[in-house]
Order: sequence, then C-alpha cells, then structure tokens
Amino acid sequence: MQNRLLKQINLVSRIGVAFLFIYHGLAPKILWLSPIEIELVGMSGLGLDAGVVSPLAGLGEVLLGFIILCLPRKVWPLYLAVTSLLFLLLYVAVVMPVLLVEAFNPVTTNVMGLILCYLAIRTNTAAS
Repeated sequence: MQNRLLKQINLVSRIGVAFLFIYHGLAPKILWLSPIEIELVGMSGLGLDAGVVSPLAGLGEVLLGFIILCLPRKVWPLYLAVTSLLFLLLYVAVVMPVLLVEAFNPVTTNVMGLILCYLAIRTNTAAS
C-alpha cells in the first residue's frame, strides 16, 4: 500500500512540474509573448532580442516538461528543473523585484514547483 501511494505521489508531482514548465514555456513565451518576458530579457543587459530568446527559452521549458514526463525513472530532469526554478526566481528578484509581490508571482509559482520537484525526487525510488 505504501509503495503504491509513493508511486502515485511521484506521478502526480511529475505531472505538476511538467505542466508548470510546459504551460510557462508555451503561454507567455511561444504562443503569446508577454510584455513582462520582453522586459525581463531586455533587463539582462546582454542586448538580446526577446522575440528570439523568449521563444527559445519557452521551447527549452516545454522540452524539459516532456522529458520529466517521458523519463519517469530519471531524477536528473527534476534537478534541472530545481536549478532553473531557483535561477529564474533569483533573476527576477534582482532585475525586477516588483514582480515578487504581484498576483500570481514567481515566488508562489517557483516555490510550488520546487515543492513538487522535492516530492518527485524523494518518491522516485518507490516509483522505479
């Protein structure tokens, strides 16, 4: 019973993390380029074109989401997700901290993503 429950937690956690990356890769970066995404790219100071960088980043997020789903026994995609979530949260905190107190902000999204990653990593051996 416990092993079955751990497998369910692992699956639901992976689906949650995958959804987070797929949705945030598609909606604000590929399908409808968000003005905030454009501004965040511009604030990098690297002179990059947000019309190119954001969709490429979105594609990377979508791919990571599908990798998390398609490789259910592997934890490295989850660690990549953790690293990405932490880096992106830190980046926003440095370049546009006002976003951290907005509705549906990166703090809530990224912390929930980190919690789901933790659950998926911790229950991975049971799912194998």
